[in-house]
Amino acid sequence: MAKKQALGKGLGALLSDAPERVVTVKRTDSPPIIGRMAGNVALLTISQIEANKDQPRKDFDEAPLQELATSLRELGIIQPITVHKVRADKYQIISGERRFRAAQLANLEEIPAYIREANDQTLLEMALVENIQREDLHAIEIAVSFQRLIEECNLTHEELGNRLGKNRSTITNYVRLLQLPGPMQIAVRTKQISMGHARALIAIDDTAWQQLVFNRILKDSLSVRQVEELAQVKKKPSASKNQSVLTFDEQKVQADLRLKFGKHIRLKTGSGGMGKIEIPYASSEELDALLQKWGI
Repeated sequence: MAKKQALGKGLGALLSDAPERVVTVKRTDSPPIIGRMAGNVALLTISQIEANKDQPRKDFDEAPLQELATSLRELGIIQPITVHKVRADKYQIISGERRFRAAQLANLEEIPAYIREANDQTLLEMALVENIQREDLHAIEIAVSFQRLIEECNLTHEELGNRLGKNRSTITNYVRLLQLPGPMQIAVRTKQISMGHARALIAIDDTAWQQLVFNRILKDSLSVRQVEELAQVKKKPSASKNQSVLTFDEQKVQADLRLKFGKHIRLKTGSGGMGKIEIPYASSEELDALLQKWGI
């Protein structure tokens, strides 16, 4: 009897309850090969297969798909997709939709597939975890997958982290991205802004200021550090009781000054339109750097 091997985390952990069959293949030129079969392998026609409407990944770049289709025309499909039977002579994709789409583009008539048996929740977990493990996902796709696993499988952030081998804080940081307004999520999806930018934007409670900073990221290509500094503008009230609260326009001016001259610069206003700009420096080198910026 073959010794049962332990599977690793991720998709393997979710499939550990699948029935196991031991297969021995005899060959005259090598020792017997003993292994486990995860399911039946079959050649299915393209018309027998349908995409999973719950597939968390919605975006597939056209150019890489065309490249894969060209390769499939020449070499065929090396790695089978994984499917489950949904009705007579009809199968739904669990993983491998990109290969399936490329096979359609290549006008292939059939495709190799592992046929699995699983209930609805297991299918959802398999599809989501397989998706999360891809390297080319953007942050919003990962966040949506995490959120669905949390909600539909009734998991806490810590429990999900343990199942995926990730820290709880990692799960939380991704899920928080879904708090961003739609246009900012789209910017993450299209890689106009990074996850670091998005996390800094989430820290801004004032929606008007958040939108202004977001616009500045797109317009001026601000770094993550610059966005973090702008996020602090709304968090640091003046220590002086006599100092007026900055208006929204004055905060914009202060933010521009900080981007240009450093995060410690401060705009202070008084009565009658009076005010002052404070530019502290910690050393003669910092003073020289400021003077160079002013052309002095």
